Amino acid sequence: MTRKIKIALVLTLTTAATQAAPRKFDFTKPVPEYSDALGYGFEPAYAPDAAKPFYFSIKVPEEGNYKVTVTLGDPGHESTTTVKAELRRLMLEQIHAGPGEYETRSFLVNVRTPRISDGVEVRLKPREKTSEAWAWDNRLTLGFTGDRPALRSLEIEKADDAIPTLYIAGDSTSTDQGSEPFNSWGQMITRFFKAEIAVANNGESGESLNSFVSANRLRKVMSTIKSGDFLMIQMGHNDQKEKGEGVGAFTTYKSNLKRFIGEARQHGATPILITPVNRLTWDADGKITNSLGDFPEAVRQTAQEEKVALLDLNAMSKPFYEAMGPANAPQAFAGKDTTHHSDYGSYELAKCMVEAIRQNQPQLAKYLLDGLPRFDPARPDPFVGFTIPPDPIIASQRPYGN
Repeated sequence: MTRKIKIALVLTLTTAATQAAPRKFDFTKPVPEYSDALGYGFEPAYAPDAAKPFYFSIKVPEEGNYKVTVTLGDPGHESTTTVKAELRRLMLEQIHAGPGEYETRSFLVNVRTPRISDGVEVRLKPREKTSEAWAWDNRLTLGFTGDRPALRSLEIEKADDAIPTLYIAGDSTSTDQGSEPFNSWGQMITRFFKAEIAVANNGESGESLNSFVSANRLRKVMSTIKSGDFLMIQMGHNDQKEKGEGVGAFTTYKSNLKRFIGEARQHGATPILITPVNRLTWDADGKITNSLGDFPEAVRQTAQEEKVALLDLNAMSKPFYEAMGPANAPQAFAGKDTTHHSDYGSYELAKCMVEAIRQNQPQLAKYLLDGLPRFDPARPDPFVGFTIPPDPIIASQRPYGN
C-alpha cells in the first residue's frame, strides 16, 4: 500500500548554464518518490511516515564532493534527528530541537560512480550493484533516523575543488557496510570531521591489496586524488589468506603497501598506514590473541621505512576488547561475527582512530571537530546508553571476507 506522505518540497531548478548554483529543497508540500526523470525524491521503500526513518536522494551532475546544509526541526513536535549519507556514513548525531525550534548544520559528502576517466570501470561485486548501489550511483542519498526525525529544508551545492578529501582504501572492517547489524569505523569516522574535508570511503569487503588493484579500485582512487588529499590504507585480513611462492607479510604485502604509498605521493597526497584491526579471539586468560600473523608488524615496519604516519588500530583494538571482556565484547561485533563490527563497535573504533590521528598525523588532525574529548581504548563508552539509531535496512548475508 502506498504511504501517505505529509512532507513537502519546493525545488529550485537548475539548468546546464546554472548547474553550479545550490539546489534548495523546502519541505512544506507533498513530495514525490525518487525517479531518474525527476532527479530527486524520497526513496520509495523508505518514504517518511510519522516517526520512521526516511531517505531522500538527489541526482548530481558529476561525482565529487558536495556541501549539504540541513535545517532540522518540527513546528509542532520535539525532534531528535541523526543524519547519514550515501551508504550509512554518519554525518550528524542526535540533533535535538524543541517544538518550533530549528537547528542548521552543514557537512561534506563524497559521491562516486564506477567510471574512471581513462574509460575503464571499477569491477564491482554483485552486491555493490544491488543492495549496496547507493555507494556507486549518480545520486546523493541522505538518511534521517532517530526519535521523530524532522527535516525542514535542505540545500546542496558542489564543494570547492580546493577542499581536501580523505580517501580510505580498505576491506570489510573499514568499508561502508550497507546493512545492519554490520558497520565499520570508516562509516562512523565522518561524524568527527569539520565540514572542511570530505571522506571518500573506497574500501570494499573481501579485498586484499592485490585484489584492490586488480578490480581497478586503486586506479579509481588515483584518478581523482589530488595534492593536499590523504589516503588511509588498511588491509591484512584477506591478504593473509593469499597463497603462492614468495607470498607473505614481509614480501608481497609490504611491496604492495609501498606501491600504494608511492602512487599517493606521486599525486601530492599524504599516505597514512593503519594496522589491521584485531579479530575477537581470546586466550585462556581473557586476553586477545593475534590472529593476523605478521601482517600488523609488516605495516609498522613499512610505516617506519617509508616515513609515513602509522595509526595502530591493531594495538588499540586489543585493550578495547579486553576492557569489555569475553562476556561483553561480542556487543562490539555484529551478531555472532568475530570480525565485523556492530554500530557500537565501529563507533568506538572510530574514536580510537580519532585519538591516533591527533597523536600521529597533525596535518589531518586540524580537520577534526573542535572540542572532541580524549579517548582511552581501555576505557570505552558503556554499551548501555549507546544512542546511534539503527537503520531499517537489514542484511540477509554477512560481508565478504572474515
